Amino acid sequence: GGVLLQRLTPSHLNAIYANLLERGLSARTVLHVHATIRRALADATRWGMVPRNVALLASPPRPGRPELQVWTAAELRAFLAHVEADRMYALWLLASSTGMRRGELLGIQWPDVDLGRARISVRRSLVTVGHEVVVSEPKTAKGRRSVALDPATVAGLKAWRKQQATERLAWGPAWTDSGLVFTREDGRPLHPREITRAFSRHVLAAELPIIRLHDLRHTHATLALAAGVHPKVVQERLGHANIAITLDTYSHAVPALEEEAARTVAALVFGQ
Repeated sequence: GGVLLQRLTPSHLNAIYANLLERGLSARTVLHVHATIRRALADATRWGMVPRNVALLASPPRPGRPELQVWTAAELRAFLAHVEADRMYALWLLASSTGMRRGELLGIQWPDVDLGRARISVRRSLVTVGHEVVVSEPKTAKGRRSVALDPATVAGLKAWRKQQATERLAWGPAWTDSGLVFTREDGRPLHPREITRAFSRHVLAAELPIIRLHDLRHTHATLALAAGVHPKVVQERLGHANIAITLDTYSHAVPALEEEAARTVAALVFGQ
């Protein structure tokens, strides 16, 4: 507050960023601070309060891409075995076998699920705004998609549908008909934070490497690419806007594809 707005310089902002880093804030957090300042100064410039937006000339920290935390196939198998008796087993199974986002999982309604054709349509997402849970549209047009299901996941969803029907009968008139696939026992929507906390508890209890719930999505994509699934298919399953995002995010799994391609071509040419 000691510097007049009109006298603010890029050096002032750089000093602020350095101070925040010294206080222990991450580079990503400081970058968010910079983005807020930049937008505020853009408004000030447009309103004639300052001659230029000096934030455009500042040098905020550039956080590197964090290394993805993923499970191996054996670790994912151990997790699913650990939660097999959990009420939300079908949700953990669906998250693991499709790479769907948390909000997408909680936003599924039964009309979106075609167990006969083994497909599920992603049309909406359940997200939090403040403390409220609201329905949101997918982030991009590609976010609205149809995802194929494997037989084990189909079986898990069938078992869950029967269990939910039993719970509905038990609650009677007190049941809340939200239409959602995954609900509380009385039919009310689950809060996204409930699922995140439950996942963390299961991971600790199973004594597995600590990952976030969102890392099940990364695990699914990494295992698929390592198994030789075409990146375009992985992109469509995850709902990425374009294949560049998929390749950039999961570049660590691409070398395995290149090695397999080398062996395949060599076999064709040299008969190896």
